[in-house]
Amino acid sequence: MTAAQKAKQGVLPVARQDAPKELAEETAVSGLISLIEILRIAWEGVVRNKVRSLLTMLGVIIGVAAVIIMIAISAGTEATIADQIQGLGANLVFIQASFGRGAPGSRDTGPSLVYDDVALVGSVGGVVGTLVDQMTTQSVKADSTTLTDVSVVGTTQDFLSVREVEISDGRFFNETELERKAKVAVLGSELATNLFGDANPIGQSVTVGTTKLAVIGVTAAKGVVGSTDFDSQLYIPITLVFDKFMPSQFRQFAGDDVRVIYAQIDENADMDKVIQQIQLKLATSKGVTVDELPFTMQTQDDIIETQGAATEAFRSLLAWVAGVSLIVGGIGIMNIMLVSVTERTREIGIRQSVGATPNDIRLQFLSEALMLSLVGGLIGVAAGVGGSFLFGATSDMRTVIVPSSIVLAFGSAAAVGIFFGFFPANKAAQLDPIEALRHE
Repeated sequence: MTAAQKAKQGVLPVARQDAPKELAEETAVSGLISLIEILRIAWEGVVRNKVRSLLTMLGVIIGVAAVIIMIAISAGTEATIADQIQGLGANLVFIQASFGRGAPGSRDTGPSLVYDDVALVGSVGGVVGTLVDQMTTQSVKADSTTLTDVSVVGTTQDFLSVREVEISDGRFFNETELERKAKVAVLGSELATNLFGDANPIGQSVTVGTTKLAVIGVTAAKGVVGSTDFDSQLYIPITLVFDKFMPSQFRQFAGDDVRVIYAQIDENADMDKVIQQIQLKLATSKGVTVDELPFTMQTQDDIIETQGAATEAFRSLLAWVAGVSLIVGGIGIMNIMLVSVTERTREIGIRQSVGATPNDIRLQFLSEALMLSLVGGLIGVAAGVGGSFLFGATSDMRTVIVPSSIVLAFGSAAAVGIFFGFFPANKAAQLDPIEALRHE
């Protein structure tokens, strides 16, 4: 058959069309095999000296673990602060007397924050509850049981709604009892059990300090929120605290001054507008302008954001300190790879003599450095996660694993391997094959 006949039957065109495709496939397969072979040789180089490789990875392991643990501690601290603030209630505005001016016990003649301001704040549209509390520590006695150092909280009738506490038995004191300084008490669930056991405390009496109070209610179990154990406290009208449980000298200077008023805002109200109305009413009642008010007003989000900024800076500092270990680990990798290049100079020459290109040699040693950092990174991630859980379980500090810190630490380990491994790999690639073969 002639070439023309073959062309007519399509034999030659088909062969010419398939040739480039087959060549590309063969090249791709050959490249893949070459890459796999390079990685195999690199891995053999890593495991050939296990102890040396492990010691080389130690800096990376410590660095990765330190980054994860430090960020977990910082995030745990931030979460604890947020829980403490959120545990005070929902949708709150904190009206707080500034230091010096208007503070309880201050001799400053400027306007102060007093108990009567609670009603004033409560009259603002959009405010659905107000709360102020005054805490004291007293001994509490019921029949033959006496407990010392019990937290006695003087508060207002909106305590349940603002603090999101429920009553399991009896009731909470009302506005009338608050105004009349009624000698009534509401017990936390754990305190009630400690004082009365299985008996019903409602209608019983307790002696707080030297004052006898009637028990009218018991709160439902709420547990510890932030640093406050709601179940172990005793709640009474704040007016009774002012009257019976404040030292006379302090009362002489402070009067009914309070440090903080909590205003609960309707979730459908405009928070900023409500705060402006509170400021206007307080300024009018004190006879000053809004700018002259010696009070600060913050929402829960404001406080969390402020605390978060501080912990974020602390977290960044910890991450940078931990990152130094990664850099030290990278220097260790570079040092060992340089030693490895010197030790394996003849091996490099043999590989070059059988067809290995400079890029093959460079990729081999760069792969070894990367394997050291990645394996060290994996071990470091395991150590960091485990260490974070262990630290949180064995200490009073809370830890929170941040997934992004794992990605950051592991990615940094890989970057360290590439960065510090490139110089030794490039040095190996530039060796003269003849000189390398002569090396003993």
